[in-house]
Amino acid sequence: MKILIVEDERQLSDVLTVLLKQNLHVTDAVYNGIDAEDYAMTGVYDAIILDVMLPGKNGIEVLRSLRQQGNNTPVLLLTAKADIEDRILGLDTGADDYLTKPFSTGELLARLRSITRRGNEYLGDALQAGNTVLDKNTHQLGTGKETVTLSVKEYQIMEMLLVNSRQIIPKERFVEKIWGFDSEAEYNNIEVYISFVRKKLLAIGSDLQIKAVRNVGYSLEVGV
Repeated sequence: MKILIVEDERQLSDVLTVLLKQNLHVTDAVYNGIDAEDYAMTGVYDAIILDVMLPGKNGIEVLRSLRQQGNNTPVLLLTAKADIEDRILGLDTGADDYLTKPFSTGELLARLRSITRRGNEYLGDALQAGNTVLDKNTHQLGTGKETVTLSVKEYQIMEMLLVNSRQIIPKERFVEKIWGFDSEAEYNNIEVYISFVRKKLLAIGSDLQIKAVRNVGYSLEVGV
């Protein structure tokens, strides 16, 4: 997944960035409410970790603006305030969950899994299409008969394809979500990794195929 971290405490932001990357997530980090809204409205994020106390615009103002503009990206609010009124305000404004500082990294990861689970074909810690299952914990792709372990970028590509099954994903979106906005990755990098994933699907007897749409991107099709 691609996650936007909005936290003005640089040390905490850095810790969150390392934690999420260790768990195979792609991250961008911003440190004020103005940048938070600009980044969030690009629509490339699967979730947003949003601190309440921010310079420029506070987290509640950012969240309210996003929801008013129709942005429904799942949001996990972070705050040092534990008052029930603050939690109610955050949830009523449109937050999907609320976490009070200090917090455990395990709980943060669990809450992220929870808020991003809705609307996707999640089966516990797995994604499935056709006869093929992607295990999010082991990063293994299997059909019941054969199993193969994916590299980090192979896993991220397969996750994007499964979550957006039968939809055409532009090449630009792969670059933004896996390599990042500031990356110098070229489109042939995507083609190389798509080729790796195709070979692994074939090796395990998967009924999934990654279809290329010329000059546009890729889609995942079942049983074709």
